[in-house]
Amino acid sequence: MSELRFVHLGFGADAVEYQEAWQEQRRVHAARFADEIPDTCLLLEHPAVYTAGRRTEDSERPLDGTPVVDVDRGGKITWHGPGQLVGYPILKLPRPVDVIAHVRRLEEALIRACAELGLETTRVEGRSGVWVLGDPVEERPAIGGLSLDFDPRLTDEEFDPRLNGPEYAPSNAGQRREDRKLAAIGIRIAKGVTMHGFALNCDPDNTWFDRIVPCGIRDAGVTSLSNELGRQVTIAEALPLVEKHLREVLESAEPRPRPVAAGAS
Repeated sequence: MSELRFVHLGFGADAVEYQEAWQEQRRVHAARFADEIPDTCLLLEHPAVYTAGRRTEDSERPLDGTPVVDVDRGGKITWHGPGQLVGYPILKLPRPVDVIAHVRRLEEALIRACAELGLETTRVEGRSGVWVLGDPVEERPAIGGLSLDFDPRLTDEEFDPRLNGPEYAPSNAGQRREDRKLAAIGIRIAKGVTMHGFALNCDPDNTWFDRIVPCGIRDAGVTSLSNELGRQVTIAEALPLVEKHLREVLESAEPRPRPVAAGAS
């Protein structure tokens, strides 16, 4: 990959409205496709906003009619807002494009940044993003006095965590010692150039996630660097580490597409 350029769009009082950032993504995407600029990663913070990827279902949106911005990325619904570091790497990939490899590289950079802050994170099979693993299922505390064998999230197709209070709230997954997502990833690739990207929870108010079904996942929750490390971890602290590891992973990678199996036609 070419040398990666970082652009800080705005943080704190200068946080960037989602639609404004989306328009800037489109502008940078067009310039990168035309080779007018190098690979570029936009880094920023958003005011509070819910965004829904193409696979979002109505049953995952806010019940109170809170506005949601429907976007052209993959994945489902999530929240962006204060205390969350958002990154939009706009990169030209080789053809044929390998979407999964791109997601794995973003995960790897964030996993390394978290490790440098003192937090061990990982991937979860079948679920994109960066995760903190919970206890084994048999060692977790019962919810609402029910054994995990009768956890309604797993046994009742009509169960709605948005209606069932703090016992099932995504923001309380750490108290339930469940798997919890620290960073979400949702991307789009158009004309071989990436858009959208990642959101790393540094010190946000995670109760915003309780009004939706984050990423469409009902049996896990969300967390932040501050929650897991027991101290405030600001965007300002995490930002240089994320930049460093994005640069290491994205610039040093040889993003060749996965080989086609021998004998395939």
